[in-house]
Amino acid sequence: MKTTLLVGAALLALTAPPAWAQGPVSGTVTDARTGEPLPGATIFLDAAAGGTTDAAGTFSLPVVPAGAHELRITFLGYEPLVRRVQGQAAEQRLNGRLQPGGVLTGEALVTASRANDRTATAYTNLGRQDLAKRNFGQDLPYLLDQTPSVVVTSDAGTGVGYTDIRIRGTSNTGINMTINGVPLNDAESHGSFLVNLPDLASSINNLQVQRGVGTSQNGGAAFGASINISTLDVRREAYAESQNTYGSFNTWKSNVQFGTGLINGHFTVDGRLSRIATDGYMNRAASDLKSYYFAAGYQAKSTLLKFITFSGREKTYQAWNGVPEPALTGNRAQLQTYLDNGELSEADAARVLREGRRYSYYTYDNQTDNYQQNHYQLHLSQGLGQDWNIGAALHLTRGFGYYESYRAGQKFVNYGLNNVIIGVDTLTRTDLVDRKWLDNYFYGGTFALNYQPREGKLQATLGGAWNRFDNDHYGEIIWAQYASNSSIGQRYYFNDATKTDYNAYARATWQVLPTLGLYGDVQVRHIDYRISGVEDEQNDVTTRARYTFFNPKAGATFALAEDQQLYASFAVGQREPVRADFTDRPAGDQAARAERLHDFEGGYRLTRASLSLLGLSTSVRFEVNGFYMNYRNQLVATGQLNNVGTPLRTNVPRSYRRGVELTGFISANDKISLSSTLTLSQNQILDYRDVVYDENYEPVVAAPRTSTISYSPSVVSAHTLEGQPVKGLRLALLLKTVSRQHLDNSTNENRSLKPYQTLDFRLRYAIHPVFMKEIELGLLVNNVLNREYVANGYTYSYLGASGRQETFNWFFPQATRNYLVSVGVKF
Repeated sequence: MKTTLLVGAALLALTAPPAWAQGPVSGTVTDARTGEPLPGATIFLDAAAGGTTDAAGTFSLPVVPAGAHELRITFLGYEPLVRRVQGQAAEQRLNGRLQPGGVLTGEALVTASRANDRTATAYTNLGRQDLAKRNFGQDLPYLLDQTPSVVVTSDAGTGVGYTDIRIRGTSNTGINMTINGVPLNDAESHGSFLVNLPDLASSINNLQVQRGVGTSQNGGAAFGASINISTLDVRREAYAESQNTYGSFNTWKSNVQFGTGLINGHFTVDGRLSRIATDGYMNRAASDLKSYYFAAGYQAKSTLLKFITFSGREKTYQAWNGVPEPALTGNRAQLQTYLDNGELSEADAARVLREGRRYSYYTYDNQTDNYQQNHYQLHLSQGLGQDWNIGAALHLTRGFGYYESYRAGQKFVNYGLNNVIIGVDTLTRTDLVDRKWLDNYFYGGTFALNYQPREGKLQATLGGAWNRFDNDHYGEIIWAQYASNSSIGQRYYFNDATKTDYNAYARATWQVLPTLGLYGDVQVRHIDYRISGVEDEQNDVTTRARYTFFNPKAGATFALAEDQQLYASFAVGQREPVRADFTDRPAGDQAARAERLHDFEGGYRLTRASLSLLGLSTSVRFEVNGFYMNYRNQLVATGQLNNVGTPLRTNVPRSYRRGVELTGFISANDKISLSSTLTLSQNQILDYRDVVYDENYEPVVAAPRTSTISYSPSVVSAHTLEGQPVKGLRLALLLKTVSRQHLDNSTNENRSLKPYQTLDFRLRYAIHPVFMKEIELGLLVNNVLNREYVANGYTYSYLGASGRQETFNWFFPQATRNYLVSVGVKF
């Protein structure tokens, strides 16, 4: 069975023998059928663990003593490979091709949605150890910050609480996320709210980031990228672990993890409990996050059955309003404009001057978001003879919660209440506290039938899914200064939404020649979406929308040499509008239309596991990927938000993203390594027509012109320099640069985020005492250079009190220099 357990590299040095015979042995471990690298394979020398393969499937044993030795390579789901090696001073190279066999794993379902070197797409693989060294308790987007074309943001400024990720300028509403092949994106908003799953990274076995349309996925189409997460881990040995972090802004992370290993060769139980809490960098932006993960499985040679449940509960003080621009500039005249137009009160303005860039709009003690999300998954992987296997899953996600708000001067009529008469006075407004609720179920099933012969030129997958989403939206009044005719928990609006989504896809790769491979993928997806009822402003949001999409994909690969490859692909992606596109259309805007994307990708890959450079055994990887993403009716952010912080969007008829992504990695003897990624892009709207207002308050449509798509930087880079000066001690510097981003589509620099550059420092030191497996100490210094920068924001304009058009910018400042220290123990 084909499997891609992607575990990051952790090459361990052996005790040095006499210098006259201690040459290195290095090589690459691959799947014998596909030639695909196998990251995380374990290397044994004479029964002693010598390390694991890295993300490219390469390994290096820096020291092999003189004499004959047994080299053994193992990887779950494959037959072990044993070779004899003779210690010598000269460097030796050994390539291992593992045959599928042994215990079947749960990767059949996940592999069906994964890209590889045959699928001619751009992707990045991260394994458990890659994530672990980055994981100090920040949300998953921050652990992906060094991957190509990624920009991350945090409402509270610290990477804990509400965070977001953009890839190639596309927000997470355009990024398809799955966990074990099950869609994670909210069916209505298309967002993946990872705040609901705190510390998920501690339970991830591996993940893959695909850029562009990528391969066919369950759930919504990928309009910038997809993130495929796998927790389907099988750890043969029993373990117990705990990670604990403390840092700036009273940030705490604590978790415990355990596993039984294989019991009687068939049964496994794994679990985790976590809590993360922080006061946040922004004032009154605290988060209190709790989660668990539990998995129980049975496996045999041809069968794996696994039940997985994980849950998260969050209470987060609302920081989604951001801070007004005068809080950053200190400009009194600008602050007065916000006052004159009612954007801020006198009390707000005083706090802006007092609190500065850490200003928080809200002051009500319980202005919080409260939400819980429970996930249940049942997975079956079944071998069907030598060449076939099937993966199937049933799933249920239960979500419920509310956010609570204090609202001043609200009209009774907007809440369906009568005016209040006191003596001769009629009161039409009141202060009140309300709660807006979501109560939903998401359930369905997925399957993937895989044809993967041991020695075959053709590999194929037939898969699909059926999913249903039921969601109630409603609001309650829990307190009012003047209660009018309300009752306790007065419900003032209600609407329900249902969405049925099913898809089927077929994918195949065919190795036509030893150097030439072809790839094809077709998907049909149908959506039926219905909303019935009224929204919070008593507006009728009844909607009925149906879509059927046909999404073909094709590609080719050409091997220039054993370690070099050219590839090219074309893919079509189509995507339905999100809920807010129907319910919160800008005034006068036409009905939202589905988006369509034609994605062209092409590039070159070099993976050289071992070469001699300056007398060092060096591993090198390099990739250049070009992309041209041509959109029709792309839904782009206008720069405005609705009343729950959701960006408002509008269709633009013609737009595109084009650019080049450069990634490189070089490692010398596992003592020092450098990884870099650089994205250069153009992100344009053709024939864009801006709308402004004249002196008579009439909208004026400007002449068409080419403009830049909002939130789309033209330059993004990330660089990690990591060294191991002594065994067990790893030091790393992480540099991130992001160029200017526009808050709307006007290409006006007065409505933009300034370019920024950040530098982080990371330290991990592991020791192995006799009484436990490992103690690891960690330190993360974020923003070492203490830069004051902003990673997100929004904007809106209207004719102000002065009769001229005024623009109001709100920003999300990120934390200045801050620290996280950690202690991890493993038994």
